[in-house]
Amino acid sequence: EMIKGGKISLVVVNSGNAKCFTGQDGIDDCEKTIEFASEITNIPSSEIATASTGVIGRKMPMDIILPLVEESISKLEHNAESSTDAAKSIMTTDTYHKEFAVETEIDGEKVRIGGITKGVGMIAPNMGTMLCFLATDAVISSEMINKALKSAVNRSFNMIVVDGDQSTNDTAILMANGNSGVEVAKDGEINEDFQEALDFICISLAKMMARDGEGATKFIECKVNGAKDENDAILASKSVISSSLVKSAIFGGDPNWGRIVAAVGYSGCEMNQDMISVSVNSDDGKEAILVDKGKILAFEGTDELNSAEEIMQEKTVNIVVDLYQGDASATAWGCDLTYDYVKINAEYTT
Repeated sequence: EMIKGGKISLVVVNSGNAKCFTGQDGIDDCEKTIEFASEITNIPSSEIATASTGVIGRKMPMDIILPLVEESISKLEHNAESSTDAAKSIMTTDTYHKEFAVETEIDGEKVRIGGITKGVGMIAPNMGTMLCFLATDAVISSEMINKALKSAVNRSFNMIVVDGDQSTNDTAILMANGNSGVEVAKDGEINEDFQEALDFICISLAKMMARDGEGATKFIECKVNGAKDENDAILASKSVISSSLVKSAIFGGDPNWGRIVAAVGYSGCEMNQDMISVSVNSDDGKEAILVDKGKILAFEGTDELNSAEEIMQEKTVNIVVDLYQGDASATAWGCDLTYDYVKINAEYTT
């Protein structure tokens, strides 16, 4: 509501309190924060956004927050160290800060995009708790920013699952200052090189989030090929990544192909059990085919099962599903489900 004009010059972010499910008091506190920041910076309140992450349903202690807003504004600087400080300050249960930057060339001119993000629990974004702040020196209107960011988010943050719980506070913001002088949108279309760069940075940040999932010991990638259409590919890949049974099997090092096939089956995608293939591979080139066009290969005592069990011990486990229903594909990312995830969330507010 505050930034509906499409221009953002400042974002006030807090971690530890979601400022959600707090009724009108929460809305009033948000407006007070914006007005306070506007007075200090002389930036119009219509150009100031807020974002919060943390415990749901707790009132914001404004007597603590407002002095901290003033202190934070006094420390703003334009350098790499400040970016890292910002990335660290928004962490909750993250074990490390997450930032990334890319540079691309458009018509021979350089354009840069940088971003920070947080969130390793309540991650099942429907654009997970996640916050992402991106900035670029490209010349692009707010309307085209919205188009480019939505496309990138659908390929990245909306394709990660840590625990299947969608957060109340998911926020992704892309700001452009135009300092490069390079136009990246024309006639309602986004420049392909700019979109590719934006997709890349968002996917990189999203994968950092999944890899750092609460209590995680393993990173999972699931690529679905041969789907009837892109929607089916998305349904199937996210279903596998979301499955608590698949996640717990990977934590235990168990290449349980039945759980993978079951997750694809109940995803709602079109599949034929006599055509589906499932394999796992590792980043160092090891591969094991578990199911080949409906035929199970990884029975007890087979080389395929032995290889699969070895791959399951890796820090990164890649799952590939071929549906043979069409030409569409999609990739989703997640992590295993561990004892520590339960412990972290059992003790979250205590």
